[in-house]
Amino acid sequence: MPQIAQIAATYASQIFWMLVIFAIIYFAIGNGMVPKIEATVDARDRRIADDLAAAHSARAAADATEDAYRTRMDAARNNARIETERTKADAVLAAEARVKAADAELSAKADVAEADLRAVTDRALAGIEGVAADAARDIVLRLSGAEVAPDDATRAVRSALAA
Repeated sequence: MPQIAQIAATYASQIFWMLVIFAIIYFAIGNGMVPKIEATVDARDRRIADDLAAAHSARAAADATEDAYRTRMDAARNNARIETERTKADAVLAAEARVKAADAELSAKADVAEADLRAVTDRALAGIEGVAADAARDIVLRLSGAEVAPDDATRAVRSALAA
C-alpha cells in the first residue's frame, strides 16, 4: 500500500517544520516577550513594595501625630480640671463669705427684732396685767360687792400669771 509508505516521509517533514516553528516561537517569546513581562512584573513588585513602605511611614507619622494629639488633649484636660477645681474653690469661698455676711446681717436683724419683740411683749404683758387686774376688781365687785385695792388685784394677777 503506497499510502502507508508515504506516511513516514510526510510525517517526518511535518514534524521537522513543526519543531523549527516551535523553536522560533520559543526563542522569540523567550528572548523578546519574557524579559518585557519580567520587567513589568518586577516594576509592579517594586512599586507595591514602595507603596507599602510609604504606607508604613505614613502610618508611623499618623501614629506619632495621634500620640502628640492625645498628649495635648490630656494636658488640656488636666489644665481644664485644675482650672475648674480652682474656680469651684473660689466660688465656694465667695459663697461662704456671702453666707457669713448674710448670716451676720440676719443675726443683727434677729437681735433687733428680738429686742423689739421683748419690748412689745413686756408692754403687752404690762397692759394685760393692768386689764386683768381691772377685770378681776370688776368681777369681785359684781360677784361679792366688795371692792379690792388696785395693788392687791395687780399682785393677785401677777401670781396667777406666774403659775
